[in-house]
Amino acid sequence: METAEAARAASAAPRTARRRFALAPYLYVLPATALLIVWTYLPLAQTFELSFFDWNLIPTQPKQPVGFANYATVLSLPELHQALWNTLIYTVAFLGVSVALPVIFALLSRQVAGRAKTVYQALIFVPFLVTPVATSAIWRWMFAPEGGTIPAVARTLGIELGNVFREPDSSLWAVVVIVGWQMLGFGVLVVSAGLAGISPDYGNAAATDGATAAQITRRITLPLLSPTLVFLGLMTILLSAQWTFPIIDLATQGGPGGSSTNIYYLLYQFGFRNFDAGLSAAAGTVFFLGFGLIALLFVELSERLSFHDN
Repeated sequence: METAEAARAASAAPRTARRRFALAPYLYVLPATALLIVWTYLPLAQTFELSFFDWNLIPTQPKQPVGFANYATVLSLPELHQALWNTLIYTVAFLGVSVALPVIFALLSRQVAGRAKTVYQALIFVPFLVTPVATSAIWRWMFAPEGGTIPAVARTLGIELGNVFREPDSSLWAVVVIVGWQMLGFGVLVVSAGLAGISPDYGNAAATDGATAAQITRRITLPLLSPTLVFLGLMTILLSAQWTFPIIDLATQGGPGGSSTNIYYLLYQFGFRNFDAGLSAAAGTVFFLGFGLIALLFVELSERLSFHDN
């Protein structure tokens, strides 16, 4: 009798241990999952719900259901069309600054040896560590019409810049210069990490067969670097509007006449300047769906176009 009970206890102990072990991985990810639900998915659901109401953000005021009226209003606003066009310009410009230029700088850094290489990469990455407030203050001083360094240099070359942050033709490109300068280091860091993961044996073998340095870069290095470039391109498309938001808010306020605004700053104006939470939520939902579709298409294309080093 005792022998049978002991056998059952012995067989139950491994099952209990297996159950405890199977539960352990989920306990590790539980805190991160809870935070993701609380700070991402729950606000997203609340935003979608709010998009069907008219509300001025005052807690004592009731929310008035309006159906799809907010969506119809958002899609008909000329401000939205201009913000979308500006966002497209920002994205295309940053694809050059955050993808093409980092490849050039990262390849050049491979020609630098020793501690000089570390100093070279650090100097490029330092602007990424500067806060947007400090960045805006520095560049506003450098672009100042009276006493600014950049207008003074341009004046010696016979170019009159004026107040670039208050001119419709230059305000957007001033934001591109500032954000591009700040984000260049991030792109160089990502590309350098991708280059570090490429085995030098491929280049050495090609050089032994008579390939030039340009041929090795074009036919070996860049194809092997393609997964990194696809990731960097995806991040640029999805985050370019977010990168420009603080600079726009601090330097141009979206002006003049909306010439430098983007979709994120437009959401901010709808919600916290016009106090129209429903309209802002509807616009945010539309942008979320649009960027989600772009991300899905880009990820699918990346699986087909990327060359993976196996």
